[in-house]
Amino acid sequence: MNNNRRDVLLVLGALLLLLLSFFLSLRFGSTQLSAAAFWGGLFGRADAQGATLILRSLRLPRALAGLFAGAGLALSGSLLQHATDNPLAAPNIIGINAGAGFFVILAMALFPTAHALLPFVAFAGALLTALLILSISARVGLDKTALVLCGVAFSALFGAGISFFSVLDADLLASYTDFSVGGLRGVTMRELWVPMAIIVFCFLGALCLSRKLSLFCLGDSLALSLGVSVKRVRLLALALAAASAAAAVSFAGLLGFVGLLVPHMARRLSRNRLKTELLLSPTGGAVLLLLADLVGRVIFTPTEVPVGIFTALLGVPFFVTLLLRRKRHA
Repeated sequence: MNNNRRDVLLVLGALLLLLLSFFLSLRFGSTQLSAAAFWGGLFGRADAQGATLILRSLRLPRALAGLFAGAGLALSGSLLQHATDNPLAAPNIIGINAGAGFFVILAMALFPTAHALLPFVAFAGALLTALLILSISARVGLDKTALVLCGVAFSALFGAGISFFSVLDADLLASYTDFSVGGLRGVTMRELWVPMAIIVFCFLGALCLSRKLSLFCLGDSLALSLGVSVKRVRLLALALAAASAAAAVSFAGLLGFVGLLVPHMARRLSRNRLKTELLLSPTGGAVLLLLADLVGRVIFTPTEVPVGIFTALLGVPFFVTLLLRRKRHA
């Protein structure tokens, strides 16, 4: 089987899996719906108004949130790993998540009743952190090692700030915990429109950059000799990665390891063909979050387990395995 045909089948299979995951997320939840009530509610029949309310007001926004949060974080991870040539790069590792978390807990401390502003604060915090990291790294020519180290330093700094506010006020810590764990409960369509548009834009931008970005694996010098403006392409890729992660964090909280775990799986399946990876990675991230959220809602009913706990349980062993493998090959 030639590579192009294999790639098409892989992407089609991933899309079918995504459709199935999205359907299951709509079909099942903490409230049981019969098959007749589900289909009636899905098509808005007059005799299924209760099911219609559950599906359109609760499950549809939540399913879309899982789809776009997973896609946005996985896309961000793929772009970061290729732009920095570092397989351990991810939004939660280079400081983007920590920046969002710090600004959220700061907003909670200063404006305790302004809950509606928190998604915007999270987006602004993540984006501002990314801009700070990029601007400092630009002073040394956007060196990929300096970029990662700068991100880790900011992550530690913002982590210390979060701990400081948490120690000062136990109630503040309790309020912040929901956001820090990451979850999709209570997301509304009003919160989703702008982040969804940003993630779609970043995805299209990443596809446009894929040909030039794929040459980064040859090294900066060889990519330059092939006519690639390395600094410009790296800056664009990092900006798209930051915007995509910031948009996802704004409504889903600090979901860890999606941007690390999924891109590696997509890269293996795509056999290092970047364009295929950029199609598989967001799809895989969406499937992972939709299924993890479904398990958290259904298996432990009436208690709901935040989706961020499942992503951490999957991601931490994977991260340790990657570190050990890198040490073995060093």
